[in-house]
Amino acid sequence: MRIIYWSIIGFIYILQVNGDLFTSIADLQRLLVVEKNIPELINSYIATENDRLAELKNFVVKYKDNNDDLHKNMNVVTNPINAFRMIKRLTNAWKELEEKMRNDHAEEFINNVTNSDMNVFPKDEDLAGAAIGILRLQDTYRLDTHELANGYVRENKISRPLSAHDCFEIGRMAYNVEDYYHTLLWMGEALERIKKEDPATAAESDILEYYAFALYKQDNVKRALLATERLNEIHPTHSRAKGNIKWYEDQLAAEGVKRSEFRKKVPPLSNIRPVDNFESTERSVYEALCRKEIPVSIKETSKLYCYYKMDRPYLRYAPFKIEILRFNPLAVLFKSVISDKEVETIQSLAKPKLARATVQNSETGQLETASYRISKKEFILSAWLKATEDEVVERVNRRLELMTNLEMETAEELQIANYGIGGHYDPHFDFARKEETKAFSDLGTGNRIATVLFYMTQPEMGGGTVFTELKTTVMPSKNDALFWYNLYRSGEGDMRTRHAACPVLLGVKWVSNKWIHEAGQEFRRPCGLKLSTYERYVGDLGGPEPRYNLNLSPY
Repeated sequence: MRIIYWSIIGFIYILQVNGDLFTSIADLQRLLVVEKNIPELINSYIATENDRLAELKNFVVKYKDNNDDLHKNMNVVTNPINAFRMIKRLTNAWKELEEKMRNDHAEEFINNVTNSDMNVFPKDEDLAGAAIGILRLQDTYRLDTHELANGYVRENKISRPLSAHDCFEIGRMAYNVEDYYHTLLWMGEALERIKKEDPATAAESDILEYYAFALYKQDNVKRALLATERLNEIHPTHSRAKGNIKWYEDQLAAEGVKRSEFRKKVPPLSNIRPVDNFESTERSVYEALCRKEIPVSIKETSKLYCYYKMDRPYLRYAPFKIEILRFNPLAVLFKSVISDKEVETIQSLAKPKLARATVQNSETGQLETASYRISKKEFILSAWLKATEDEVVERVNRRLELMTNLEMETAEELQIANYGIGGHYDPHFDFARKEETKAFSDLGTGNRIATVLFYMTQPEMGGGTVFTELKTTVMPSKNDALFWYNLYRSGEGDMRTRHAACPVLLGVKWVSNKWIHEAGQEFRRPCGLKLSTYERYVGDLGGPEPRYNLNLSPY
């Protein structure tokens, strides 16, 4: 038994998972390894429990048959439906294992696993996070509930259909956070699916209990009454059904509805999506930009161009390729500025450090980890890398100085981020506004003058960077880097740089951020002679515009 104990502890140590499982695709991929080895874990226990051998072997066979297809491809979790399904399976798997293994030896086995340094199995919060991530995708990209439940995203088949119980679980997670809009959508889908299932994977009475109350909360009192009467019909001993029927009748009476009309002239279903997190107009713009529905001005784009940045001696031999995306404020894309091998190294350095992304407290100036329910950075894991950790990080920092012509000594460390299911970042500014007096005070390097965003991967769908004030969308392009100035040359914050990260619909999104600060930039980006002065290109110090001239330094 002692040999089995240390084997299990070693197994768990190797499969260590950092952070919240739903938060990162990187952790979900590691979780696949855990799921793949569940039969081995069970078989270790079977050796000590011959009296339950047959029952546990049946569990292994059942589990393995259900999941062989998923384990053929480690990238299977990069689509939200499969990721949710896997988290749902594993959330229940440990509970089922625990129940089957409850005896003297099982108690010892369970304690060895759960009391170890790492607990690799997902928790209820992970399941809730995966469900909420799906709801975020559904809203942002206007995905039809029925099509999504059937495994389709924009006519692309990404998964086998969800069961009624899968839909019920998503609806239940929405209900738990008082999101009755999505509760109605998914509980309604669950009700339709149980009609076609044999045997049904969910109980109609369970679905109706949530569905009826959500109907009421969305101002469908007559429908709530009818749903509750159906609940009472199929479950006469239900503890709340009869009382709720009377309560809904009283509500209708209070609204002036005649008793004879309680069940007649039922109006169409009302299910209006609530506004949350940020102002409704900006949310509409943000989501439309994520869907690339806001038209681009041909007149403005015709002014844009690409050029070779060669304003430093070294760059005469190896110039940067730059695509100007917009003027005033300037935003450019550095093309192919990081290699696949460098990306691989940075990811490997970051993975052991990944933790839930932090947000800045505007009052204290400190970075804090926020719950996914209130964080503006939802379902994102991040890590910080020092230049001293690896030659690749130091090399990227040196390259950034050549790219931007800005001082890197006062810049923040390289931040690496990996987006999970529905991972996104609400509209925000990278710089500190005037009222945020303590922001970055612990750094002592002034405000964030500019931002560089490396796209280390390219998602199949979604994941764009959008500027809500400028009505601009930039889709991730692998190995490229997006650059913009956050401050006017006067040092004032440029409110037009408000931006957001769209959720990843399909695929994997890894990015690296470099936030460059004011200190040390006095001669590299001096104040303009006029308040209206702005850069026409990166490192503009008054030389000729590179549209018609070589981008050589004027000094």
